[in-house]
Amino acid sequence: MFEASVYENRRQTLCTKLASGVILLLGNEEVGMNYADNTYDYRQDSTFLYYFGHSLPGLAALIDVESREAVLYGNDPSIDDIVWTGPLPSIRQLAEQVGLKKSGSLAQLQDDVRAAVAAGRKVHFLPQYRYRNQIWIMDMLGIVPSLQERYASLDLIKAVISMRAVKEPREIEEIEKACKVGQEMQLTAMRLGKAGVSEKYIAGQVDGVALSYGAKPSFPTILTQKAATLHIHSHDGILQDGNLVLNDCGAESFRYYCSDYSRSWPVSGKYTQQQREIYDIAYKSYTTALAMAKPGVTYMSVHYEACKVIFNGLKELGLTRGDADEAVAAGAHSLFFPCGLGHMMGMDVHDMENLGQIYVGYDDEVRPRTEFGIKSLRMGRRLEPGFVMTDEPGIYFIPELIDRWKADGTCKEFLNFPAIEKYRHFGGLRVEDDILITEDGSRFLGGHLINSADEIEEYIAQSRS
Repeated sequence: MFEASVYENRRQTLCTKLASGVILLLGNEEVGMNYADNTYDYRQDSTFLYYFGHSLPGLAALIDVESREAVLYGNDPSIDDIVWTGPLPSIRQLAEQVGLKKSGSLAQLQDDVRAAVAAGRKVHFLPQYRYRNQIWIMDMLGIVPSLQERYASLDLIKAVISMRAVKEPREIEEIEKACKVGQEMQLTAMRLGKAGVSEKYIAGQVDGVALSYGAKPSFPTILTQKAATLHIHSHDGILQDGNLVLNDCGAESFRYYCSDYSRSWPVSGKYTQQQREIYDIAYKSYTTALAMAKPGVTYMSVHYEACKVIFNGLKELGLTRGDADEAVAAGAHSLFFPCGLGHMMGMDVHDMENLGQIYVGYDDEVRPRTEFGIKSLRMGRRLEPGFVMTDEPGIYFIPELIDRWKADGTCKEFLNFPAIEKYRHFGGLRVEDDILITEDGSRFLGGHLINSADEIEEYIAQSRS
């Protein structure tokens, strides 16, 4: 946790962004994996952490907007709990640690919420992604889970996003720590990734780097030679010379801040000519986006410029044709780049997406699009100092998508399908870094991680010698 004043100030600020009512924030509970006492790895809700700091399960809170008083709720540990977990602080002690004077049991929370409803007060709550909390909302407010997203407080959603989107210096410091670990995870994969080694082994070593620092992976590691599938989590292959490996991984710091990196590298240590040509195009798209990313620029416009770089690069190889502006407007690039340039990052690796991506990555000025490819852009709004973003263009040759577009004649005026067929089994690649939007531009978080083809080849040669 940070010092108590951090959470006090955040709660006070949150109250200024709402007109009236009470704010109900639910922490997460442990979830049984195959029976109640054998649980999945526990993770507290990020918004609860942001305002109340505590990562223990079974907590909740109310904030009175008008009085600006907050109450932390939970059940004090029983002797049975202590036998299995050791001594634990009381709810009152937990409350005091984050600057609260009031605390109560979970039964009291039920009574207090119902009292607020009976008094005609608005109870603001966020969209819920855990079934237990959806049932809890239903018990307290009488709103069935299927309707809760409709009744979640848009005012609260926007207030939370407005605060969490702009990272405080202390948060940036924590993200930098996660980035340092994430970078070591990437370098470990490159060093170990020789022909004959299993993907499973390397992925385990990558995750082990995070765990060895008291951190953990910020999401399930993607390590594969089948990178035509954008998010593939199986590790069932044996590395073979001639193949590319995509490693997309990151760490979550001790204070729950995340990193996210992708690198695509050759098992042999040397890119083939074809691999280097495609990698260099993606790399140029990545550096173009980095140069453009600054306050006042929409990330959607950055995305489109990155797409034009990809289209023009492939045009030089004879895979595409025509004017890049017209082609990208028509979506021709989406055959090779069917996703978005990046997303916000913070306490969640895809920060705040549980609150509704339409509110996190978009606003009244920049609206999401529905066309294939661009509909997967998670972040399009105008950039501000303090935003933390990923920059992750990629180029993918997806056989099923190529077949569909060829059969349908999709964007055929911009695509040279006979030439594209020669890359049918190429797979895919991407390069991804985490960047902070500064007052006059952007910068890498965690410092520089080798990213050009030359740097990657040089590191592999040195680290494996």
